[in-house]
Amino acid sequence: MAASASPVPFAATAPLLVELFVEELPPKALKKLGQAFAQQLFDALQAQGLSGSNAAVTPFATPRRLAVHITQVAARAADQAQRQKLMPVAVGLDASGQPTAALLKKLAALGLDAAAVPTLQRAPDGKAEALFVDTVLPGVTLADGLQKALHQALTHLPIPKVMTYQLHQGTALPGWDSVQFVRPAHGLLALHGDAVVPVTALGLQAGRATHGHRFEAAQDPITIDHADRYASILREQGAVIASFDERRALIESQLKTAAAQAGQALTAIKDEALLDEVTALVERPNVLVCQFEPEFLQVPQECLILTMKANQKYFPLLDGAGKLTHQFLVVSNISPQDPSAVISGNERVVRPRLQDAKFFFDQDRKKTLDSRVPQLAQVVYHGKLGTQGERTERVRAIARAIGQQLGGPALAQAADTAAKLAKADLLTDMVGEFPELQGVMGGYYARHDGLSEDIAFAIEDHYKPRFAGDELPRGMVGTVVALADKLETLVGMFGIGNLPTGDRDPFALRRHALGVIRMLVEQELPLQLSALIDAAAGTFAGKPDFNPQLVTDELAGKFIHDRLAGSLREQGFSAQEVDAVLALRPQRLSQVHPHLDAVRAFALLPEAPALAAANKRIGNILKKAEAESAVDAHVSELLLQEPAEQALYAALQQVVPRADAQFERGDYTASLQTLAALRAPVDAFFDHVMVNAEQADLRLNRQGLLKRLHQAMNRVADLARLAG
Repeated sequence: MAASASPVPFAATAPLLVELFVEELPPKALKKLGQAFAQQLFDALQAQGLSGSNAAVTPFATPRRLAVHITQVAARAADQAQRQKLMPVAVGLDASGQPTAALLKKLAALGLDAAAVPTLQRAPDGKAEALFVDTVLPGVTLADGLQKALHQALTHLPIPKVMTYQLHQGTALPGWDSVQFVRPAHGLLALHGDAVVPVTALGLQAGRATHGHRFEAAQDPITIDHADRYASILREQGAVIASFDERRALIESQLKTAAAQAGQALTAIKDEALLDEVTALVERPNVLVCQFEPEFLQVPQECLILTMKANQKYFPLLDGAGKLTHQFLVVSNISPQDPSAVISGNERVVRPRLQDAKFFFDQDRKKTLDSRVPQLAQVVYHGKLGTQGERTERVRAIARAIGQQLGGPALAQAADTAAKLAKADLLTDMVGEFPELQGVMGGYYARHDGLSEDIAFAIEDHYKPRFAGDELPRGMVGTVVALADKLETLVGMFGIGNLPTGDRDPFALRRHALGVIRMLVEQELPLQLSALIDAAAGTFAGKPDFNPQLVTDELAGKFIHDRLAGSLREQGFSAQEVDAVLALRPQRLSQVHPHLDAVRAFALLPEAPALAAANKRIGNILKKAEAESAVDAHVSELLLQEPAEQALYAALQQVVPRADAQFERGDYTASLQTLAALRAPVDAFFDHVMVNAEQADLRLNRQGLLKRLHQAMNRVADLARLAG
């Protein structure tokens, strides 16, 4: 722990700058590391009273540094008055009011003596009265507070993988020989205004020196004379743009300018993750235009784009039609007067990558997709579910069943062909090198094999939607195969007990469920969810580890509807509306949105609150009655004695047929609005009729009347869920 600085008044505030200088940080984690380092330091300082909520926090992150600038940081936190409980009065004072030995011992432990007894406060403490002492807790100094904050921040950084490294002999502080951190740290800078804060971290003593660009800094090391001048000194003397966001914006601007200079209507490919990663790789960006031989464009552009982005961190250039050109952009970390050597170097580096892609593409086309299918039997899919070959047969069976229902034999046959070939590209060289291209390459190879566009699109699209907001499969064949593939995965994994838990979802089952939901809803498919799941479950017959009850209880009963509920809430429907509609466990998911719209319109009617409350009351009555015996919805007019129950029965006879007809036509809003006419007779019924009459036949008849009413009112949604 560093020595405490001399106390100064709380009002003495100044900006604080803390920088940790390290070896090259992992680029994919840099943005998050920079934000976390800044926020956690600030939070820890604020918790100790050294900074307030009105302070401005500016994070900095480059490949070789994590830093933060915080305005209005106190040299010493304000003193805090505190009241501390000592002990019950009966224990601390004797019968004559004199302090006991126990009280004197407690006071001594606090640095007080018997002279403090008259200043002690009495206050109720539960049933008894206790003694309290008022003391002043001295505010923490910045040196001590920052030391604690640094320890907390470094301990809780979201480090993807920790390194253990040895400190250089002669430079390590006493007690340090090895350190664990994301990368070896070589410098610590801590300035409060223009003064160094004497703190330590990772075996380093804080100072005011740092380092600039490896190759282009005007001098090294660089001395920072004031916390407010950190970014400007680094820029001017160190050739470093310290702000991650500023570098990112500069790269975006340079990419746009360079693309325009490279050719009319050319644009750099949009990729936010790549932009973040490249920002984390450079300290002063310089975008350059490069090119490769046009003959490589014979290879599918997805392959070339992926190898340039993933392996080289380049930005491919697209023409106005979105087609790949033979030019690309490089974000260099140096800015020589003559960039030709940098350009030619990058062009030379990318060429072998493109040659590999061309080789894979040419080799893969020497074999048809169909000829690769038998090899899937040699690829293990899951220990309890068999091989990819077995999985393919299950997907084919599910696809045939769905295709037959949606389009008859022709669609069933096309879906079967696409499902048979959908996984064959997993055995190709290109997908072996770039797994991200599975499906995409299958589509290209299917066209090369002479198959129809429907089949090629289906093979390419059967993984869609791959992520939230992704497009759905093109064409009905693709939709059928995508549904079959996702259902096979969901049913198989649930059947063997591989359910998602917390943040863990290794088989992306949540994404698969949302994909099924989106296809059923957005394409308005006339399919029953339970029938789809049952059909998929049937393909696993004979698998000893497969438990169909898990599928029924967990997947069909909860999981998919839970994902649907979350999705609907994100779309702006209220939890109450979603709960009301999904309480009925609808099987035609394409009808859920119309039901929700009808519920929303119904809720605006003046009759809605009363009918919802009545519906809840009816449900409770029937639930209690059915606990003894089943309630039949049959009603005998001869047993309707009270005018109010006769009126309700008559209203049902008049209103329900109209509401049912509207429901069957799909006009759910009109159906609920028609039922609103029942409010008055329902209110009168509960005001004047005793449902649980002593006479059994009257009681059963009235329960039957309510059962009939309940059934009529809850075809669109469980209206009781709308009750306050």
